[in-house]
Amino acid sequence: MDLLRHLRIFVAVADELHFSRAADRLGMAQPPLSQAVRRLEKDLGAALFDRSHRQVRLTAAGMVLLDEAHELLAREKRLRTLARRAGDGGLGTLRAGVPPDTTVSTLSALLSACARHSPGLSVDLQEITTEEQLRLLASGGLDVGLVHQPVDATELSLGPEVCAELGVVLPRTSPLARLPEVALAELSGHDLVLFPRAQAPGWYDRILDSCRTEGFVPGRVRHAANPEFLLALVHAGHGIAFDQGPVARKEPRVVWRPLAGRPLARRTTGAWPSGRSAHPAAPHFAELAAGVLARDRPAAPRRTATPVHGHRTGLPSPGRWCTTSGAEAALPGGRGPAATAGACPRRPTGCPPGRRSARAAGRVRAGG
Repeated sequence: MDLLRHLRIFVAVADELHFSRAADRLGMAQPPLSQAVRRLEKDLGAALFDRSHRQVRLTAAGMVLLDEAHELLAREKRLRTLARRAGDGGLGTLRAGVPPDTTVSTLSALLSACARHSPGLSVDLQEITTEEQLRLLASGGLDVGLVHQPVDATELSLGPEVCAELGVVLPRTSPLARLPEVALAELSGHDLVLFPRAQAPGWYDRILDSCRTEGFVPGRVRHAANPEFLLALVHAGHGIAFDQGPVARKEPRVVWRPLAGRPLARRTTGAWPSGRSAHPAAPHFAELAAGVLARDRPAAPRRTATPVHGHRTGLPSPGRWCTTSGAEAALPGGRGPAATAGACPRRPTGCPPGRRSARAAGRVRAGG
């Protein structure tokens, strides 16, 4: 016997105290309704209605059952609602990884966005390198991660991609610090301070490839996983570094300058396992993270002056940010499709084309 179905019929008859009206309310004929009530009474071993009078009345057992039936049916409705919300990713726990270089403001904004979008979802945010995130995603130890491209996305779904242009961090005493922007070739002869390759091998190799292409071959590559240690090495004259700017601008003993031609753009995207085992909240998290990263991307100073006497003057125009995906990312709560894995088919707005930069001496860059 379908107990819940029979209880709904019982509640309808108890509310109406009339079998015909209850049948009309449920959209069914009266004979099967009467049979269902008798089946329920037989199964429970108690009469639920007094039919000895012209008007149908509830028996003592019927009155007790009515309260319990209302509660049971309400709990069933709540159970169905909870199951749907969990299936949509609105409940439970989402294990999410973020790169170690994620700023405090970005983390705070991301957690706030998740709380607004899915208040019933607990986000277990973990600071993990790109390489470690890929390993955990493959082994089932992580539901979604924010990784620095390029990565092997063979068995991953990717969300919107956000581009962040990098500048160079120099000692304040460096002659290059007097320039409004610096070409990579002008860094020739300097050592480079970079994050350890094990954190994001693909991105690490791309940085060095871009440097070589633009004419900068570091004399030595030093490694610093901690931003404070990186800035200390730059200040001490042990090399230059690449950064978006916010961290370096807080340290008065170093300066940050844009790179001419914008040859370095860090691309970050949400990634989660492909297939039916994926956490339903993973695509939403990736879209929310892309929006937060795009909004929190630091603005670069504007170029306001024109070239004078063969020297670069003024400040460069701000870089643009973008998110790229297979289609438009859905608004929070929506279901925008994931981005296609691998490189963008077209250069997204805000990602530099990777052209060679001009040397400083006698070369001028004009316009925005």
